[in-house]
Amino acid sequence: MVADNVSFTRALVATNFKATVALRGAFVIQVVFMALNNFTFFIFWWALMQHVTTLRGWQLGDIQMLFGMVAAAFGLTVTVAGGVRHLGRFIEDGDLDTLLTQPKPVLVNALGLRSQPSGFGDLVSGLIFIVWSGQISWSRLPIVVVVIAASAVIFVACGTVFFSLAFWLGRVETVATQLWELLVTFSLYPEPLFGGTLRLLLFTVLPAGFVGYLPVRILRAPSLANVTILMFVATGYLCLAVLIFNRGLRRYGSGSRFTTFG
Repeated sequence: MVADNVSFTRALVATNFKATVALRGAFVIQVVFMALNNFTFFIFWWALMQHVTTLRGWQLGDIQMLFGMVAAAFGLTVTVAGGVRHLGRFIEDGDLDTLLTQPKPVLVNALGLRSQPSGFGDLVSGLIFIVWSGQISWSRLPIVVVVIAASAVIFVACGTVFFSLAFWLGRVETVATQLWELLVTFSLYPEPLFGGTLRLLLFTVLPAGFVGYLPVRILRAPSLANVTILMFVATGYLCLAVLIFNRGLRRYGSGSRFTTFG
């Protein structure tokens, strides 16, 4: 079952990639501008760190690694599972009708139906930031891949939970999008800046701590315990997302769609 879903997802990604690069000019422009956008945002931190040697124990290299991890994970998310950002609209407009008639899991199908070209810009710029940090060696490359993949799973899981609220609350796309963007935003700020209740929220409701902070700790000082925690958390959030989506699917009202999904 799992192997079939992986093969199906791979086929969806390959199809989306071919469709995305079909218009090469537009694809290149979106990739380049997204990468430039990320570097422009980073300039703020670069300028700050020119005057402040350390930020509560964090140096410029650590912030570069944080930016790289979050950008790469988010880029992987919207490239492979770009449908997560449209999930609320799929539910609200009754677009899941066609998917319900197919033999593949509805959630896997819905997530893989879209791919954002800008995600490649995030992914590329993220990898550049990670290398640029100067804290990664070739021997740590497998850890980098695992950590990025785990962070991407958490992004997908949270997006699925947020947008699945449409099953119960109707049109929540704006609110869900804001929640997802909050997750991304808080993930881009160094961990020591937060404490108390906010810190607790960033490791639970909006798990920015597991998307950015813990991965940086792992890359700074690889630890089997921390890697295990990250994998366990990613699996937990994914299971929660699948559970909530499937519960919501029982409440889904048909949109009486007879056209091909697209």
